[in-house]
Amino acid sequence: MTANLVMARETLPLGPSVFLAGPTPDPSNPVPSWRPAALKILTDLWAGPQTLTVLSPESRNGTRAARYEDQVDWETAARASADAILFWIPRDLKTMPGMTTNVEFGLDVTSGKAVLGCPPNCPNPERNRYLIYVARRHNVPVTETLQDAAAAALKLMGASRTTR
Repeated sequence: MTANLVMARETLPLGPSVFLAGPTPDPSNPVPSWRPAALKILTDLWAGPQTLTVLSPESRNGTRAARYEDQVDWETAARASADAILFWIPRDLKTMPGMTTNVEFGLDVTSGKAVLGCPPNCPNPERNRYLIYVARRHNVPVTETLQDAAAAALKLMGASRTTR
């Protein structure tokens, strides 16, 4: 099917959407982003009648927010508007520590929209133990692959659409 990518500080459209939460590569210590792979997987798996919107907190063409608060406010609004929040945390304390992600997960764990993906082969999987524990206490799906996290997010959306 089809998916539309909406990036940081762009207008949030109506319709089914997934927010891609998790560590963002820092331009001062660049590593490849995991989000393009997530977009491809979600696009391949999406079978809904409408276009899926994938919300990314990364800036289009690397253009950063003029004010930090603009970025935080957009991310908060995007997570609130999303039907599912896919947390993918390939924790690497040197390149993608994900400290903000920890806070966001704590804010969203009880939303009924969160899915947690933590690859066991990332550089610092021990730093995800607490999030995994909290997720399980709140019945948040926990996965170990990006494919499974994407599938769980879409499954969660399907369930939420049928109960509205």
